[in-house]
Amino acid sequence: MPRGVPNPKKDDFGMRYTSMHVPLALNPKHMGTTYLKSESQTLWARNAARKQKMPVEDMPTPVDQRRGSQVVVIHPGSRYLRIGKASDVTPISVPNVIARKCKGSIPEPEYIENIARPRKGCNVPSANSNGDEYEVAPPSDDPFDVKLASITVSLRERMRFYKLRVTPNATSIASTFNEQFKPEIIPELNDPFQVDWIHKPLPDDAYLVGDKALRISDPQALNYTVRWPIHGPNFNSRDYPSVQMILDDVETIISHVLEEKLDIKRRDFKNYSAMLVIPDFYDRVYVREFVNILLVSLGFKQICVQQESLAATYGAGISNACVVDIGTVKTSVACVDEGLVISDSRMSLNMGGNDITEFLYVLLERINFPYRDINLARWHDWLVMEDLKSRLCTLAEGDVALNLYDFVVRRYGHPAEKYGLRAYDEIILAAMCVFEPRVIEFDRKRVGLRPISSTDVVEEIVENPADHVTQAMIISTQHLLPSTPSAADGSIAKVVSAVASQGGSPANPENGAKVEQQDVSLPSTADPTPPPTAAEPTDGDGAMVIEVEREDKTPQANPPAQPAPQVPPQPGPSSGNFPGGLPIDVCLEASKLPLDIAIFNSARACGGDDKIRKYLQAVLVIGGGAQIPGMAHALESRLQAIATPLVSNMDKVQIIPPPKDVDPKVLAWKGAAVLGKMDSVGDLWLTLADWDVLGMRGLKERCFYL
Repeated sequence: MPRGVPNPKKDDFGMRYTSMHVPLALNPKHMGTTYLKSESQTLWARNAARKQKMPVEDMPTPVDQRRGSQVVVIHPGSRYLRIGKASDVTPISVPNVIARKCKGSIPEPEYIENIARPRKGCNVPSANSNGDEYEVAPPSDDPFDVKLASITVSLRERMRFYKLRVTPNATSIASTFNEQFKPEIIPELNDPFQVDWIHKPLPDDAYLVGDKALRISDPQALNYTVRWPIHGPNFNSRDYPSVQMILDDVETIISHVLEEKLDIKRRDFKNYSAMLVIPDFYDRVYVREFVNILLVSLGFKQICVQQESLAATYGAGISNACVVDIGTVKTSVACVDEGLVISDSRMSLNMGGNDITEFLYVLLERINFPYRDINLARWHDWLVMEDLKSRLCTLAEGDVALNLYDFVVRRYGHPAEKYGLRAYDEIILAAMCVFEPRVIEFDRKRVGLRPISSTDVVEEIVENPADHVTQAMIISTQHLLPSTPSAADGSIAKVVSAVASQGGSPANPENGAKVEQQDVSLPSTADPTPPPTAAEPTDGDGAMVIEVEREDKTPQANPPAQPAPQVPPQPGPSSGNFPGGLPIDVCLEASKLPLDIAIFNSARACGGDDKIRKYLQAVLVIGGGAQIPGMAHALESRLQAIATPLVSNMDKVQIIPPPKDVDPKVLAWKGAAVLGKMDSVGDLWLTLADWDVLGMRGLKERCFYL
């Protein structure tokens, strides 16, 4: 018998089970392989080597030889789609809306009110007669008046510190003027900005995209449905009956804009690469469907996906920053460290520029807004409020004065009308809602929205808990998480007197924080019962929770009028229903935070005091909300008031301005264009062949955040 072959084992019955010879196991000392142990054996390297061996195709030489001329940068948003070549200086901003012909009757558009409204018939409160001009009149039993009074108290305290005088009876004067004002008719010949309305029916298969969709005279009469496919960081599932209709509209809008605005025909898409900008706190289904549209449906050659905050830092030319993007529907906060978005620092707030616009409308209605027939569901009326917001709203206390403003209303079938308007502190109270979100109805914002993905569908990548809940969100909602009484008593420390005091001398007048210590009090969340919290890292094993309260001088005349806490106690077995297996919906509750608290908690989630100082000294504000006058100083003062008593050796908080002559609304697009022109991005492109084989796994290999 040859060596190495074992002797057959004798059994009791003398019968063998098989005649197949089973060899011995190999000696592991003699085993050796280099399979997938070098970069040359990965799928990307094999595909690249295969392309080099293939014959070169005769592709037409592009007319534009500039670097980045073959890269299309796409940044979709709730209100605008910013798209253009990476070689362009600025993108083309097109309203991200489409109007399609519909069979049957079109229902009357309804506007979902996201801001609390005062009761019908409530009068404007009279001025206080106690002799203190900074004192706020006691509110009525209307819950809206109670919320508004708390915001007014914060404004008056800031005006007191800056020694700004308060105009007595300004609200009554403005209300009387607005009530008696009659509009002025502007002749058509004298109106240089008249609108070219679309009032003739088009063929059934015709659709309108962008500005043309908003110039339809009467969508109901012409049987057009006007929809916005993007809502915040995800698709707009409220206005669409199916997800496929959303994807069809997104594909139609992008292809139409490329053909009409950039003169790129659909047959030439295969010669262009696509750089897609996605939200920081993204939904994986949103990314997958967008990549599928660009690679499969539109047929781009390859694609690269980057997050907004990372693109913004490239656009600003900095490597480390806390990026704050104040958009139309949502506000996102994330910290970027050396070209990488820190996943635990991401926060998404469910408020934006639309809330400022609507709150301004509510405040102007209280002082008899002269345009009586306004309806925010109509686009031309919404444009009136958007124009007023861009020209009136401010966060600089020195701009508060009883001034006269004018605006023009242009409607189909009516001549242009010029109105006059007087307003006082409404222009700053409206913009302060991002710091005092108690007037925002967060529950109404969720009406009609449904998840795009299903829990029954298994993803190609194992999901990370940070995809749904980040450390910054857990820090922000730690006061809502259930805990034992003993643990709660030992872990919560109140630092009310150091931060929220509205009188007395500042704590550290020598460190430049005198202004912030006196005039700013920390706002609370929209839920009045639990105050906002932040977790302070300590030298011990755990984190100490800092509970910040507001010391309101507004008398709470009717406590039952306050809205009930929005988070009912959940029983133990249902805790698995929320993301991350937590007993509450942390993502929802964290989206109600004031902006300054969210920025501070985002920096806290990055590490210790050194990290907090690092990111609070490099706060980059982008988006349309960054254009509000006084936004930089308002953020600096409020963040300084929070950080000084909680962070040791805290220097002055700094808001980084965008580069000169760069609109903060397009800063993320500019950064993505810079990325598209870099040679190092050549390793991040994902082709259609890789997408077909690997899907989201291929995108994970090409990106650092999936």
